[in-house]
Amino acid sequence: MNQFKLPLAMVAATMVLFVTALGVNELLFTSLDFAPGISWIYLPAGVRLLCTLLFGGSGAIGLLLVSWLVCFFHFFPNDPVRSLAGGILASAAPYLVYLFARRWFGLRSSLVNLSPQRLLVCALAFSLASPLLHHLWFALYEHKDHLGYSFLVMASGDLGGTLVVLYAVRYVLLRFVPRVPPPASAGSGTPA
Repeated sequence: MNQFKLPLAMVAATMVLFVTALGVNELLFTSLDFAPGISWIYLPAGVRLLCTLLFGGSGAIGLLLVSWLVCFFHFFPNDPVRSLAGGILASAAPYLVYLFARRWFGLRSSLVNLSPQRLLVCALAFSLASPLLHHLWFALYEHKDHLGYSFLVMASGDLGGTLVVLYAVRYVLLRFVPRVPPPASAGSGTPA
């Protein structure tokens, strides 16, 4: 049973972080909303990418569950098809970027080889993948007007929110988490 504790903790952490980011986003950036779930700054997008990069499949499952909850009970309570699709699309995009990072960057679970440049590439890829998937859905099933402008707002909001979250986490890690010195090389003498 212990083999399930860590993945369940990752799923739960993802869900809590996402709901927290959504609450903070609604508290601070409601005036920047374009449509439900589309804002000029969208902090939950950063949590989507961060949790998927950190937790892999467990993060994606947590995102799927929390996205369904938020869509069904908050954004689109009267549209079950949109809520179902929205949850799937919201979790698929960061998971695809995670798979991209594993394949092209050799991403490890410790994220030790995810340089700031590679992280920026992931953020850019995610900020295009998520709106692309959502807007394909809109174009095929919802016949939404102003798709180009909506795509631009969502891409900008996802990128802005992702960068805010990633740099906030980076700041906290650099500021408050003690650095562990690298281990001394075996067999190396003391410097002269």
